[in-house]
This record gives sequence, C-alpha cells and structure tokens, in this order.
Amino acid sequence: MSMRKKKSNKQSPKFIFWIVGILAICLGGLLFISNSTSKVEAFDYEYQPFLGEDTAPVQIVEFGDYKCPICKNFNETLFPQIEKDFIDTGKASFYFMNYSFINVDSARSAKFAEAVYKELGNKAFWEFHKLLYERQPDDIKYEKMDVFTEDFLEETLKEIVSEEDAQKVVKSFNNNEADSAWKSDMNTAERIGVAGTPTIYVNGEVFEGNSYEDLKEVVEKAIAGE
Repeated sequence: MSMRKKKSNKQSPKFIFWIVGILAICLGGLLFISNSTSKVEAFDYEYQPFLGEDTAPVQIVEFGDYKCPICKNFNETLFPQIEKDFIDTGKASFYFMNYSFINVDSARSAKFAEAVYKELGNKAFWEFHKLLYERQPDDIKYEKMDVFTEDFLEETLKEIVSEEDAQKVVKSFNNNEADSAWKSDMNTAERIGVAGTPTIYVNGEVFEGNSYEDLKEVVEKAIAGE
C-alpha cells in the first residue's frame, strides 16, 4: 500500500493503517505514522491555532503537511466526525501543527498559513487551512511540482479575506515573520519522532488505533481521566 512517510535510511518505523476507502491516487486508506513510544509528550498549546474550547478536557493534535494527499483525505473525510463528536460538544479542542517534509511547497504553504494566523487570527487560519486542502490537486504527479506558489497562496487567501488583509499576510510572509512558529512545530515533530502525516496525538499520547471507533474510545477514556 502506498503511504506518505518521510524517507529515511534508518529502520522503518511502525505503521498504523486506518482504512477509509480508495483514493483516486491509489492510497488505500488513511495512515497514521509514528515511531514514537506510548509515552505522554508535553506540548506547548499556547500559541497554536485550535478549534473548540481551550478549557476542554482533551487536546487532540494533528501533525500535517498541506502537500500530503492522505492529510487531505483525513481533513475531508474524518475530521468532520471529530468536529461533530468532540469539538462541537466541548469534549476536546483540536490543534494543528506542521510537519512539512514532502517538498518546497510543504514548507512554503505552512509558513504562509502561519502568517495568516499571526496577522489575521484563529478564524481566518482555519478557513485558509480548509481551503488549502480543498485546492490540493487530485493528480499524484503534482507532488513533484511547485503548485503552492506564493501567487497561488495569495490568490487563495483572497477568496476569504479582503485585499488589505491579504497584503498584511503577504508582507509578513515575505519578511519571514511567521518562520519561528513553523520552526517550533518542526522542532516539536523532530523531538517526539513524528515520521509521517497525518500523525495524531490525544492528550500528548500518540494514537495507534485502527478505526474511528478506536479514536472515540481513546478520547472518552481521556475525558474520564483513565
């Protein structure tokens, strides 16, 4: 089965397969990848974009790459269930952290999204975040192409914000003002051993289940303090 993982000369990490249907690019399902153990990781949530209530008893973290087709599938297929069951009910808050490893588009789009968050706030970030995945081409060949150019990112942003706000973001991006936030995410991913995308953590512990029901069980146990 095809998968989106970071190439490495080291021993292959443990792979977790979460089958959700056939993708057009022959990715057989949704894959969560991690070479981490089950230890609880300490995350700094304070400056991360999130959905839900910051006082929610459970924190769900997704490490993702805007260039990753499996992340696109996750955000379009499974995230709506997470939002309905956990975020909208106040049971969990959901955070996104960057693990941009596929090509130059990965880092460019992540830094641009961080600039959106810095200049326009949380709401605009999530609207742009969703739109980026919607605009991701279905053709697998695009992974080797520079699709998420600065012009593309700017025009995509203008679909949801004014010209004035878009220029604020472009200026911030060109001045590398959001790079530190992106580097912080990448350092976190490196520290805890994230090996591919999407990788999910629940209250600091990597999710290693095989189905959405497994995730529900993990979250409900976390709510109960188990």
